[in-house]
Amino acid sequence: MFRRDIGEDISDIFSEFEPEPIGAASLAQVHLATVRETGQKVAVKVQHPALAEWANLDLSLTKYDLEWLSSEMEFSLPQELDFELEGNNARRAKEYFSHIPELPLVIPDVLWAKKRILVMENVSGHRPDDLKYLDSNGIDRDEVSAALARIFNEMIFGNNAPLHCDPHGGNIAIRKNTHRRGANFDVILYDHGLYRDIDIELRRSYAKLWLAVIDADVPRMRKYAKEVAGINDEQFPLFASAITGRDYRVLTKSVAATRTEEEKKNINDALGDGMLQQLVQLLGQVPRIILLILKTNDLTRSLDENLHTKQGPVRTFLILARYCSRTVFEEQVEELQKRGSLFWPRNMLGLLGAWLGYFRVEAKLEAFELWLSAKRVVGMT
Repeated sequence: MFRRDIGEDISDIFSEFEPEPIGAASLAQVHLATVRETGQKVAVKVQHPALAEWANLDLSLTKYDLEWLSSEMEFSLPQELDFELEGNNARRAKEYFSHIPELPLVIPDVLWAKKRILVMENVSGHRPDDLKYLDSNGIDRDEVSAALARIFNEMIFGNNAPLHCDPHGGNIAIRKNTHRRGANFDVILYDHGLYRDIDIELRRSYAKLWLAVIDADVPRMRKYAKEVAGINDEQFPLFASAITGRDYRVLTKSVAATRTEEEKKNINDALGDGMLQQLVQLLGQVPRIILLILKTNDLTRSLDENLHTKQGPVRTFLILARYCSRTVFEEQVEELQKRGSLFWPRNMLGLLGAWLGYFRVEAKLEAFELWLSAKRVVGMT
């Protein structure tokens, strides 16, 4: 495949090439190698040779039962099979987060990419659910949870941010880094084949939806669920559960409470009682980008639960609220600027109201962070 795709043999490019892959998935496998010219250790991602030939057949089979799923796969799979596009996604994400150095995110450099071959910097770590590694290296699980929350909320709510839509445990690694200011670890993000951009209006409505969820404000939840995904009142309880992973009855109280075993059982029982079929039908009606945001939400929620943090989901929801509030605040400032100078008396009052709304959430999170710091100082964590 190397000779066919780039006109050279593996031995022409690499002085060493491990025949056994260090990782393999449905689309590709990754080998360690050494670049002959520079001696650099790299990771080489190679697409399974016959995959492109079978992809069209696989897509045609999915059309029989789930039209919405086959439609998404028809759009997504060709992108995931194009490693040149993946290389561009990785470079774009790396550039975006280079301006936010406080986030402990590492994206391996891409040396070069062809359609079926991707050569990148070899940066390794341990899965985020390798709790033994985290604990033995003094890496605070709660800090890993918070870092993941900040990274993926930035992707969803940041201006012009690229959204990584496949953040499962195999695409993320944690490594100890005692030289980093703040956190003593890096979050390494792999596999940049499936990316999306969120339209600014959708991002803003989605932020308002989550603020309503966090405030347990059902009328506002219904309003923004309709704006975000065209959800009607009858569909709303199921959609609310799908987007949060929680029993709808919990959402009317506090979504930040830890999921109990009883709640998990209730959800599993409901799925067995026909809710799954309703959910599949519902997902067939929502915009494609919402499906991928839901997927990202679900995967990051799973990452967080697998960390078994001491604080539970409270902190991650406060971090989510901060990003949502920032998004709404930026929209409010933009609307005020359309009316004229922010220093006009009427606009200044509007700006004060917008700032107070943002500060309310910011103050809650800062107070919670101070409380966590105090607990660490006195040895309570």
